[in-house]
Amino acid sequence: MRLPLLLLLLPLAACTQDPFSRMNPYHYSAQKEIVVPHGAVVSAHPLASQAGVLILQQGGNAVDAAIATQLALAVVYPGAGNLGGGGFLVSHLSNGKNIAIDYREKAPAGAGRDMYLDSTGQANPKLSQDGHLAVGVPGSVAGFFAALRYAKLPMAQLIAPAITLAEKGFAITEAEARNLNAHAAHFRQLNTRPNAFEKDRPWKAGDTLIQPDLANTLKRIRDKGQAGFYEGPTAQMITEEMQRGHGLITPADLKAYQAKERTPVVFNYKGYTIITMPLPSSGGVALQQMMGMVEGYPLASWGFHSTMATQLMVEVERRAYADRAQFLGDPDFVKVPVQQLTSQKYLQARMQDYDPRKAGSSAVVKAGNVAPESEETTHLSVMDSKGNAVAVTTTLNGSYGSKVVVAGAGFFLNNEMDDFSAKPGVPNMYGLVGAEANAIAPGKRMLSSMTPTIVLKSGRPYVVTGTPGGATIITSVFQTLMNILEFNLPADSAVNAPKFHHQWLPDQVDVEPRFPDSTVTALEHLGYKVVRRGPIGRTEVIKLNAQGQLEAVGDHRGDDSAAGY
Repeated sequence: MRLPLLLLLLPLAACTQDPFSRMNPYHYSAQKEIVVPHGAVVSAHPLASQAGVLILQQGGNAVDAAIATQLALAVVYPGAGNLGGGGFLVSHLSNGKNIAIDYREKAPAGAGRDMYLDSTGQANPKLSQDGHLAVGVPGSVAGFFAALRYAKLPMAQLIAPAITLAEKGFAITEAEARNLNAHAAHFRQLNTRPNAFEKDRPWKAGDTLIQPDLANTLKRIRDKGQAGFYEGPTAQMITEEMQRGHGLITPADLKAYQAKERTPVVFNYKGYTIITMPLPSSGGVALQQMMGMVEGYPLASWGFHSTMATQLMVEVERRAYADRAQFLGDPDFVKVPVQQLTSQKYLQARMQDYDPRKAGSSAVVKAGNVAPESEETTHLSVMDSKGNAVAVTTTLNGSYGSKVVVAGAGFFLNNEMDDFSAKPGVPNMYGLVGAEANAIAPGKRMLSSMTPTIVLKSGRPYVVTGTPGGATIITSVFQTLMNILEFNLPADSAVNAPKFHHQWLPDQVDVEPRFPDSTVTALEHLGYKVVRRGPIGRTEVIKLNAQGQLEAVGDHRGDDSAAGY
């Protein structure tokens, strides 16, 4: 599918009253790598990236483009783009301000600590992963409006491309057709009413997906603002859906939801400034820990994918994930010793038992001692010509979330309640274990791995990155940054080179199919269990090159696409 670039980049003056009517949503293709002088957007879908760039060309800044891209993703990438989920936004603004917006879902007021335990006290993952009881109070729409104060254009302009795409339809990709078909049985089983994603024959690439109910929901948001989702007809449809499926979300839960600005995690790594997301994202804390633990070692001289570099990075991943399981949770509910966990003294102590001659063991490496105190997510990166940069990671948790579509409103609801610790020590759908800090409580935000990240060089945005991938998000962002900052890989190689992953438990190193056999063999000789697996994440990177141009890369692992001008 190919959309001529000329149509994407027409200036506003040449467009009709609806500039998005000139986009051809039935014939388009992904651009994997571009170099542009002014502004760039990278996201999980070509049409969403194009919508973001059109907003930049209309005079919007990177925040405007990020909002528009998220809204378009809610239409064209229903497995993870969303209105019924949540996310995190990290931004560095041209005035030097760093912002972090938390619009993670919350547990409904009716949620309880043991709500997913059966009569024998065992966790029942079906309850927390599929259907209405798995749904947390959505935060995405509140997040769009929390970010709007840093934008330049009105919401009506930012939401226009999403409305057009929902109302007029678009041609689905081969990957989307495959995913819809794979979940067809779930859609039939878990939904209380017919919806746009179910049909009497299999989906195929090029089929047109039209979503009139979603278009009307978007119009209510356009006309009524945040209240157009959390109150009125849309809120009524959500609560009626909950009642039909025995879910917990009430009108009071929806009306009470607010996104929250938090203080970003900011730290130095060898002269670069790293800006990333604080709790309830575990990503920022873990990323600071991992980069702090490797900083004193000569990674660059050891070399990319060398046994020594890979082993060191595996061992810091093991230690960071052990701490994640024990200490991290919603800071509004639990006191997390972040300063101690990220201090140089603590990180040095964590590495005292690191032995480059043999594999570590998660039976031995536990959480550190401190004083008391899905893989179906999606990421987008944006940089503009004024020095604004935005990284957004947003999710429904599992693919298509709970698999429940709100009847009459046309969007999927999340299954984010599975990211709580249903029972301490019991893994969630991504194999992550947790403790009391991430136990279920009414109004609490569940712990996340999403790690939207910006790197500054000499005070200017240098790299914007992030990825989906559930438990693998943090390690993928960590490796992408090491690929650029330590191993000096070009942006496309930093994104597309095979990745590896260790998350403490299970005690194994996961590697992608193209990971070097020689390094795998060497790790196995050291005593590691190495497991070949499918693709890890879908990383989106924008990097400022030495000529002052933007290198934008969409991951080859999916339909991801870069757009710019």
